Amino acid sequence: MRFSDMKNRRAVILIGVLWAIALVTTIVVVVARSSMLDSRISLTSAENIRGHWACRAGLEKAIAVLAYDETSVDSFADLWYDNVEDFNDVPLDLCSFNVAVVDESSKLSLNSATKEQLIELPYMTDEIADSIIDWRDRDENVTGEGAETGYYLNLENGYEPPNGPFTTFDELLRVCGVTESLVYETARWDDMLTCWSQSGSSSDDTTEKIDVNRVGERQLRNRLSLAQAHARWIVENRDFDSIGNLLANNSPDEPQRNADRSEQPMPLDRQTFFSIIDQVTVSSNNNQQQGQAKVNINTAPRDVLVAVFEGDETLAEEVLSYREGAVEGFASLGDLAEIKSLTNRKIREFIDYLTVNSSVFRVTSEAVLDATGTTRSLTAIVDRSQTPVRILYYYEGPNR
Repeated sequence: MRFSDMKNRRAVILIGVLWAIALVTTIVVVVARSSMLDSRISLTSAENIRGHWACRAGLEKAIAVLAYDETSVDSFADLWYDNVEDFNDVPLDLCSFNVAVVDESSKLSLNSATKEQLIELPYMTDEIADSIIDWRDRDENVTGEGAETGYYLNLENGYEPPNGPFTTFDELLRVCGVTESLVYETARWDDMLTCWSQSGSSSDDTTEKIDVNRVGERQLRNRLSLAQAHARWIVENRDFDSIGNLLANNSPDEPQRNADRSEQPMPLDRQTFFSIIDQVTVSSNNNQQQGQAKVNINTAPRDVLVAVFEGDETLAEEVLSYREGAVEGFASLGDLAEIKSLTNRKIREFIDYLTVNSSVFRVTSEAVLDATGTTRSLTAIVDRSQTPVRILYYYEGPNR
């Protein structure tokens, strides 16, 4: 009996030891897993912080390049577009970043494009073009095949359109007929449309230009080197609501011989018009013109040029051909004199939509983490027309 009792005690002790070992093992495993999880959380947190600031470093680098760009025009020859040293695979502590800068003035403005321009974009329909116009106009009158407040309120999750300007590009996804596929995949309207473009940079400030609606005949002659007949014609025919109206449909190509001696007013010829186009403005007499978003002919892709010229592919191709043949593209709007298919009528129709400089840019900064190979990105819209450069829009997170 004593031997049997001893065996029973040993068995109980052994079982207890085994249970203790199992318990300790479980505790060790749990602690180890918890420790590993904490380590992973710490690593992820550290990587997120590192990625965030690497992206910000890329953004600040782009802002610096844009702010110190002293060229009078903006084209693909500028450092903001082609800058391998500052923008490509820039190493930082345990990570690197890449930056891409896109000129928002290379796109058509959602807030000022006409129906005739919008409809020329790839995959655009009358329904969508009319709905874009209805979204931004201030009335409740349905345009063509468009949609006003009643349509949007009757949707399953109804909402009201602003009846005002687009303030973010993503608003486009709420417009009748627009799908995410059209915007970001099939049509890639994100490369062709914007709501942030502005007319020119600080070098294009209208305060530096001569307002042909206000200055006198003598000032026009002295400051623009105009012939007396041309200066008199401008004074007698204002108020102009467009620079294009300085040119008549029947204006000659070259100045008439007696223009400088004649006391009779004479319309500007094409040569004279293009010689002064970058020096004059009518904006102070036209509030709408002051806010006119323009397309930079040095950076706009073919589809945008075709759209801004309302489907005139010949004109778009000629503009592309000229800028590709010049080192820095169009040095001024005056260079449009070389575009033979740009008739007087087309100048009057399109000139107010065109520019050669830009102030608003989209910056995409992507960081790559060395430890995990993961990426983090941000997108910002920056306006360099003021000092310091302003950030108009900021998004950090999954790519869109």
